[in-house]
Amino acid sequence: MAAAQRGIDGAIVSQPVAAPLTRAAIFLVMTINPGPDNRAAVRSFCADLPALFRAVEFRNLEAGLTCVMGIGSDAWDRLFGQPRPAELHPFREIRAGSRHTVSTPGDLLFHIRAKHMDLCFELAANIVASLGNAVAAVDEVHGFRYFDGRDLLGFVDGTENPRGQAVMEAAIIGDEDPAFAGGSYVVVEKYLHDMEGWNALSTEAQERIIGRAKLSDIELDDATKPTSAHSALTTIIENGTISHKASMLFISIGRR
Repeated sequence: MAAAQRGIDGAIVSQPVAAPLTRAAIFLVMTINPGPDNRAAVRSFCADLPALFRAVEFRNLEAGLTCVMGIGSDAWDRLFGQPRPAELHPFREIRAGSRHTVSTPGDLLFHIRAKHMDLCFELAANIVASLGNAVAAVDEVHGFRYFDGRDLLGFVDGTENPRGQAVMEAAIIGDEDPAFAGGSYVVVEKYLHDMEGWNALSTEAQERIIGRAKLSDIELDDATKPTSAHSALTTIIENGTISHKASMLFISIGRR
């Protein structure tokens, strides 16, 4: 859960979950170590994070540094109790044939973005140092701009992600949960790809899997695009309208 903050005037200020894409990013996932002292340390850190962010941001104001802090369902109960966000819950394991989406532990998520990796690295290092022994790191991913906005599969990623006001409508909690208006939810996913097998496919076969032309990034015509294509499966239609269309979040290279 990426909770909102209150500004000087008391108004709700959303975390920058809808900030523009950047060339560099770091994702940190941590668990809180047992013990009341560690819980107290994390609660104190939540109040200190804005000042820590400003100290790093001020070193290069043009770099567009942002940081979103998310709190997991179990951690929310241990840190804050009631009230809690209405739809906050642990990620549920999914199995479908040979496919298995695992559920792994995570109490705190830090999504750090900037035009330059040095600011991301500096802020991440300061976050880790500030939390100290109160937490344990379970995952760290460094993101970078890969050629002309493509992912490691060779396709442009994120073309159909919502923009402008549509981002706010898709990502920000509104009147449906007034106590947490301005907050947002996040699901962190990593995909394991058989890159040797993928690279052995023809460009035409890859395009049918993704649902887009590899060079131009134009979506394939419905008459030729398989219903199993990535661009088709990530489109959810509710009441006759498209309510969600997203792309892959992270890619982890490896072999099955």
